Amino acid sequence: STKKSNKHSGIVTTEEIYKNIKEVSENSKQKPTVAGMFKCIGLSKSGYYRHKSKGLSKSKERQLKIKDLIMEIWEESQHLYGAPKITAKLRKMGIQISERTVGKYMKELKIRTKYCKPFTVTTRDSNLNNKLKNILDEQFNPEAPDTIWCIDITYILTKEGFVYLTSIMDLFSRRIISWDLSTTLETTNIISLINKVKATRKSNPKIIHSDRGSQFTSKEYCEITAGITRSYSKKAYPWDNACIESFHAIIKRECLNEYNISSYNEARRLVFSYIDGFYNTVRIHSHCGYISPLEFEQTYFDKVQKVNKAA
Repeated sequence: STKKSNKHSGIVTTEEIYKNIKEVSENSKQKPTVAGMFKCIGLSKSGYYRHKSKGLSKSKERQLKIKDLIMEIWEESQHLYGAPKITAKLRKMGIQISERTVGKYMKELKIRTKYCKPFTVTTRDSNLNNKLKNILDEQFNPEAPDTIWCIDITYILTKEGFVYLTSIMDLFSRRIISWDLSTTLETTNIISLINKVKATRKSNPKIIHSDRGSQFTSKEYCEITAGITRSYSKKAYPWDNACIESFHAIIKRECLNEYNISSYNEARRLVFSYIDGFYNTVRIHSHCGYISPLEFEQTYFDKVQKVNKAA
């Protein structure tokens, strides 16, 4: 029989393995160890793993290693990075791989990034259509920090009602240089935020861009931004302010929409954790060469300092 021939050839069948494990488990007062199981059936632990590894080719081993790294990067990004960002991280590790291959492995691992919902208009247009000019004109890549700021408001739903997130982005690094969460859409909230960012950045931008919401065309807003060129998106045309609109879609997709937010305080905690603890400092951005906005900005200032020292 097969059992007899296997006994003399040194091959152990699966049936015999289970039988031996069962006998040891029933007769032993202590829980059997893995090493003990191998000894019981006449195999060494090292021999088993050596035999197991022989079945993998070098290309298969590399593929498994890369898949492990992909999963690790995806987990560290809080399940947010897609194939482009994961590819960039792998290349920084010295692994030459195409974005298409990473996408293929992610599909096999059944993991993917999250996607934004289509844009919807959420602010009311002012009555100054003919006077408001689009100075920015979709020129989203200034050569230095504090050249162009973008400001925008978005709503966040909580169990207590809506709260409103106002964010100011420096287009150079895509960094959120200031933000505020309020329970109303009053213009005073915008004014205090701009005063705050002026103090922290210690300089004014050349241009500040916004949509045509009433807060951004008010007398108070014009006064606080005096000396700065004000730029406005065209009516119902979010692409003029695409970068800040994109950020608000991202914070909802990657953070806020994951929670049933109970209150203003919880919303504020989540926004603070995401912006200051992740988006600005950790999350890599394609615009920044796949480093964080804060690192991108610091790299610029380091270069300027070296140039000044050399001069």
